[in-house]
Amino acid sequence: MPAPRLGEPSVEEDTAWRDAGHALLVRALAELSYEDMLRPETLGGGNYRVTLGDGVEYTFTATRGGFESWRIAPESVLRNGRPAADPMEFLVDARATLGLDGPTTAEALRELVATWSADALLRRNLPTAKVLADADYVELESAQGGHPAMVLNKGRLGFTASDAEAYAPEAGRTLRLTWIAVHPSLASAHGVTLDGELDAETTRAFAAKAPAGYVWLPVHPFHLDACVRTLFAPYLADGRIVVLGEAPDRYRALASVRTLVNVDHPEKRNVKVPLLIRNTLVWRGLPAEPTAGAPAVSAWLHSMQAADPFLATHVDLLGEVASVAVRHPLFDRIPDAPYRYHELLAAVWREPVQTYLRAGDKARSLASMLVVGSDGRALAAELAARSPLAPREWLRTLLAVVLAAPLHALHAHDLAFCPHGENTVVVFGPDDVPVRTMLKDFAEDVNLLPGREYPGLPREADRLLPRWSEGELAHSIITAVFAGVFRPLAVIAETQLGVAEPEFWTLVRAEVDAYRDRFPELAERHAAYGLTAAEVERICLNREQLTGGGFHDRAEKEEFEIVHGTVPNPLVREAAAPADGPADGMPADGAGR
Repeated sequence: MPAPRLGEPSVEEDTAWRDAGHALLVRALAELSYEDMLRPETLGGGNYRVTLGDGVEYTFTATRGGFESWRIAPESVLRNGRPAADPMEFLVDARATLGLDGPTTAEALRELVATWSADALLRRNLPTAKVLADADYVELESAQGGHPAMVLNKGRLGFTASDAEAYAPEAGRTLRLTWIAVHPSLASAHGVTLDGELDAETTRAFAAKAPAGYVWLPVHPFHLDACVRTLFAPYLADGRIVVLGEAPDRYRALASVRTLVNVDHPEKRNVKVPLLIRNTLVWRGLPAEPTAGAPAVSAWLHSMQAADPFLATHVDLLGEVASVAVRHPLFDRIPDAPYRYHELLAAVWREPVQTYLRAGDKARSLASMLVVGSDGRALAAELAARSPLAPREWLRTLLAVVLAAPLHALHAHDLAFCPHGENTVVVFGPDDVPVRTMLKDFAEDVNLLPGREYPGLPREADRLLPRWSEGELAHSIITAVFAGVFRPLAVIAETQLGVAEPEFWTLVRAEVDAYRDRFPELAERHAAYGLTAAEVERICLNREQLTGGGFHDRAEKEEFEIVHGTVPNPLVREAAAPADGPADGMPADGAGR
């Protein structure tokens, strides 16, 4: 076969691009329908139609799942009767129905094509399920598909195409960090000392350039160019910031992009650094106060865990043990500036998974349980097959392991982690049976109950940790775990593990009930948090991104309004079926018995 002409894609590249776009279109139809932004009209027999402007309509075949989600048969999607595979065309088709003005549509298209490009790159590099199962924690992060509920989940606006190829996790490349020294009037260090993060020779070389008393921190190469050498140029010029040089250790990005793992010395701490990019609703900086307080929050959480035998047995906490926060003296004087200008320069050092792994253990993020290999086989199915357990028992064990720590933190301590797919790391034994979890991301994603006293909570941590109502704290499990991870996992369970979706939710409910039975003294807290309420709030991240504050520079991140109505809770057997009829395979009352 002759080589393709310049600018002409190869057959493999074209296939990856088309398949990625087709999958993105299917996700857009499903998630925008779930969030009530599109309202498919039933045509009978599991067939639906979405009528848009200018005589355009999309038809597809679907069943309904937990939380009233849509499970669309990919090859059934047609645009005016012809096979459809272009998500950008769909967005333009749907803009009037979605209520998008011109600027919002244009911004959404930017994020959509960036996501499409990232998904195509992911497909080109994606290995089989067998290879995924053999991969280590960092390698597996390169196969993540992004937030399963968000359509524009890899926008990373600010990255050029070459930046994405160099720094995006799916690219699988390594990078080196440049270290800078900052005058103590601008920077403060917190937590443990960073002895050992730099080798002796590099430390000596940097010390020869750094003025005495300056605070050192690493900077991502993209951020050095996009932020430090631009917004901090006056302080580079007057010597308050000094570039020390590039350190030799190589790092790779985890799925969150800004958290980096040392691949030359995996036992060294992970480094979380800001990036001047916007991705999945927010700019990915590091705010000064939470960064400064991260070690105090982690130390308190470690002390709480050590005093609780249940937590000590079921979870390891990847502590944020050191941090450096740098302020910008002029943006600091503009409190109502968009929040990204207050999150420009910092670093956090987190314990790596190796800190808590035992002989034979293997760490995999919870998000990776949603990954499907290039052979169409899910990683979860491959792991279940390798284990000595039957698929249903393997799945039950996974659910039990994942829920243990969040359930106990919420009910016994009135504390909510944010245990979504990236923040939860599942630890597997040598036989690929799940045994416990690790949790991470504490400074910005741990929330407490208003008016409650927390033993040993340092004043610094108390000042930083948000106080949320019981209903809001409950979303740490209902949204982050049940709707965010278990909803798509239920599809894998049904199609590849032989566990029908109604039975899947019965297994989840059984774990919640088993925890209640183990701690009957917490009955009042179980009622307060309402994990088994008949109806739960519908979290709508795409709605907020497209029609709320997702494309606007705000002074505060927390102003997002992401709740829209309610949906039946699949953990409740009496939950009503969707209005247009029961899901396939479920009894008419939606019970899923």
